[in-house]
Amino acid sequence: MKNVISVSIGEAALKKGKRNFFENKLLGKIRIATKDLGNPKVYRELGKIYIEVNEDNIERIINRVKKVFGLVYLAPAYRIEKNIDDIRKMALEALEDERRNRDIKSFRIVCKRADKKFPMNSMEVSRDVGGYVLENAKDLKVDLHKPDLYIYVDIRENTYIYTEKVYGYGGLPIGTNGKGLLLLSGGIDSPVAGFMIAKRGVLIQAVHFHSYPFTSERAEEKIKDLAKIISMYTGEIKLYSINILNIQKAINKNCPEEEMTIISRRFMTRIAERIANKNYIDCLITGENLGQVASQTMKALNVTNSSVDLPILRPLVGFNKSEIIEIAEDIETFETSILPFEDCCSVFLPKHPVTSPILKNIERSEEALNVEDLINNAIDEMKITKIGIR
Repeated sequence: MKNVISVSIGEAALKKGKRNFFENKLLGKIRIATKDLGNPKVYRELGKIYIEVNEDNIERIINRVKKVFGLVYLAPAYRIEKNIDDIRKMALEALEDERRNRDIKSFRIVCKRADKKFPMNSMEVSRDVGGYVLENAKDLKVDLHKPDLYIYVDIRENTYIYTEKVYGYGGLPIGTNGKGLLLLSGGIDSPVAGFMIAKRGVLIQAVHFHSYPFTSERAEEKIKDLAKIISMYTGEIKLYSINILNIQKAINKNCPEEEMTIISRRFMTRIAERIANKNYIDCLITGENLGQVASQTMKALNVTNSSVDLPILRPLVGFNKSEIIEIAEDIETFETSILPFEDCCSVFLPKHPVTSPILKNIERSEEALNVEDLINNAIDEMKITKIGIR
């Protein structure tokens, strides 16, 4: 009976001098992810992480843990004693288990000996175990190139045997690479952007801008639903909700219509920076994609950048829309993102937005606004919600 999940870590294993730090982060994240699934024992053994499981909850645990960044793959495994007789028998049993579910005509034994004190090396174990399986399953053959089944033998403090790998998202453990504030809209792009930066070890918080009552409460619920999905990968998210209707009214009244979008964007970015600075957050994150809409031309992005000092990370800047949608579908944000609820960008939308804004012209237009009061009033009315499934 499969009694453990073998967890293979990725880039964290390559961080010279920091491996223990990264592994400890992963251990913590896995324990948090599985706490409500029986709180299984999680432990380390010679460079790998293992989760003790029962076969009745193994699938649920894998589906949860594979979303933890920093993991390459998970393998439901048999943990046995470290002797060649037990290894032979369990390899054969693993093969027979697989044959009950699918047609197998060929196999290959792949051994890794992390414990160098074991008396046989990896090649010797592979040959020995392969010969035993071949002798006891005479209708099969060994194929070293394209076998129907790989049988993995992993010799550490114990021996682990497995035949299946469930791949995770790789990357780095959350919280090992600073903090970022995601400008989370109700569209397809920004949730994907948050996912991709979180995958690099960044702890994600989020800010959402709305124009209630011009935008609906249901549109706000959509944002919370998106944040909850993202939290499956990132852990708990603190969501800052900002009403910018008064800012939009002031821009609409005092500034040229065609500059409405870019000036609104500069206000959102300034507000996000204020929140980030107050909460020791290192960068802003947006789902902007070069050339996708009027506010995302090269000149428009530069004008937006000039409104703040914090770096703005745009992981989707060179992606095609189809590539972004593919990721959104994979991480399960797409169906929520396409729900037809309006966002603040649809309020006072200009007929012909400027696509090549000139910074000095935008700054001159903003002189007609009391920028500081507008920002401070919006922040004063801010609502904060903690969202997360863990």
